[in-house]
Amino acid sequence: MSDIQIKFEEKIMMQEKLDAFERLLIIMDELREKCPWDKKQTMETLRHLTIEETYELSDAILENNLEEVRNELGDLMLHLVFYSKIGDERKSFDIADVLNQVCDKLIRRHPHIYADTEVSGEEEVKANWEKIKLKEGKKDKSVLEGVPKSLPALVKAIRIQDKAKGVGFDWEEKHQVFDKVEEEIQEFKKEAEIGSDKMEDEFGDVLFSLVNYARFLKINPEDALEKTNKKFIKRFKYLETASKEDGKSIEEMSLEEMDLYWNKAKELN
Repeated sequence: MSDIQIKFEEKIMMQEKLDAFERLLIIMDELREKCPWDKKQTMETLRHLTIEETYELSDAILENNLEEVRNELGDLMLHLVFYSKIGDERKSFDIADVLNQVCDKLIRRHPHIYADTEVSGEEEVKANWEKIKLKEGKKDKSVLEGVPKSLPALVKAIRIQDKAKGVGFDWEEKHQVFDKVEEEIQEFKKEAEIGSDKMEDEFGDVLFSLVNYARFLKINPEDALEKTNKKFIKRFKYLETASKEDGKSIEEMSLEEMDLYWNKAKELN
């Protein structure tokens, strides 16, 4: 296939994508005008639905279900277009403003692509991103102001640490981080043994230090914990099902009896 043919096919594919996006915009206009439910929606009423759709996309990604990823991306795309439509009605912004704004930001924050900045690798790209982002904000803005207040605590800890690292506030060696984990565990253990009112604070410190260590190991703590949640659910359901098939009631079983089924579940998955 010649270069001309390749470029022609790429142009056709691009046009198909643009046509699909235009189709969604047209449908959104029609729904906003004619559908009683869509006409009533505001940014505030859509907010919790958007959060739900985001978590559904997250589930599909963790399950590696690409068909569901595609479906959930479509639902999320609908919400983004919906917010832009409402912004247009308020004379505040439209979808073109949204897309141009993010394009401009991507160009500004990738000077190693669109300017003459040189980077050594991924970590320097991330560090530059945070530094540029800080310069774009208001004067005296905190590095951490870009972390949404409504994020779940575990995800927030990840983002806080990423942003601090972006300006150079970070441990130098992995072993230093693990030493901190052990130190925090000992402090928590000390307070827990005496039932101190500092237990909650110390437990939070343990979790924060573990998140930090996971970052050094390139582990996403949120994903790791969710995988463990799913693993526990699967094994516990096996315990329930297998014991019921044996004519036993889980409510009346001893812990030792339940452990037998649990260990069997561990062997299976």
